[in-house]
Amino acid sequence: MAISCSTAKKRRRRTTDRSRVLLLALVFSLSSHLDAATSRQFIFETAPFASAHASSIVELKNGDLLAAWFGGSAEGKPDVAIWSARYHDGRWSEPRVLVREHEIACYNPVLFYTRDGRLWLYYKFGPSPREWTAGRAWSDDDGQTWSATEHLPAGLYGPIRTKPLVLADGTVVSGTSVESYHSWACWIERSTDNGRSWHRIGPITVPHRDGIIQPSVIELAPNHLRLYARSTRNIGHICMADSFDAGLTWSSARPLDVPNPNSGIDVVKLKDGRIVLAYNDSPDQRTPLNLALSRDGEHFQKFATLESGPGEFSYPSLIESRSGDLLLTYTWKRRRIAFARIPSEEIPR
Repeated sequence: MAISCSTAKKRRRRTTDRSRVLLLALVFSLSSHLDAATSRQFIFETAPFASAHASSIVELKNGDLLAAWFGGSAEGKPDVAIWSARYHDGRWSEPRVLVREHEIACYNPVLFYTRDGRLWLYYKFGPSPREWTAGRAWSDDDGQTWSATEHLPAGLYGPIRTKPLVLADGTVVSGTSVESYHSWACWIERSTDNGRSWHRIGPITVPHRDGIIQPSVIELAPNHLRLYARSTRNIGHICMADSFDAGLTWSSARPLDVPNPNSGIDVVKLKDGRIVLAYNDSPDQRTPLNLALSRDGEHFQKFATLESGPGEFSYPSLIESRSGDLLLTYTWKRRRIAFARIPSEEIPR
């Protein structure tokens, strides 16, 4: 039977499409074997604290890096303070205390710049996440010196664990959350004056399901923002919600087809539009720690394993450097903070 020219073209197109799909699958299969831990280094080998957790990383104006985390005898103990170290000429400095509250634990530092060039540190302090208060300090010399700490009014937290999104016009869209007894919810705190004042939006929840916390926010397109959130183990998946008015209003959240073992995540949108997710690819363990890539912000494909052994590898903080490399800090077995650099050429295209 003769085949029409249009039918033959359609068949060739389907064959080409299948080939592209198979090639993409092969690329991701090979990429998933990248062991980013080969580029991992510890920010400190020894320190005057036994436990470390919940880091944040920022690239400074001169290209140095600054990392912060909370460290002490154990999470929630009164000796836990906010510590930091600076990366210069390929080496991390000795850890030093940025903030210590009087006889009460500190948690979850977040470092970021506002459009006016000010470097901010937000953190929490209190006996537990259900009872904590937010504090902040700022630096106008890229972290060489810091202001006195300021305690925020009750109910205002700033970025709860991951960096906020700073829009082109300077608007800060900060993902935050509240962990009440048997009730978790995400919120957005939005600032149009470089973080001096905030407007609180929410709550953002998954209807008829358990709670979500610690959202990470990116901009998919002008005015279209998306947040990704940690969930309870009853949900067991990363959840997302959308805003189509630059963060003023938000949809309800819904689960993605990406597992989450009730552990922190982070997301970054690269300059070319690709979206990278750092997460634990497990429904119930904080190992392994992985990176995944998406083009549409909804469907993710794992492409690298940062850590895969027993223990806890969690709470990633993820940024894109000016050179296009991925920079990442994360908790390593609650004893150290690890740093990894993933060159831009190792990120699948």
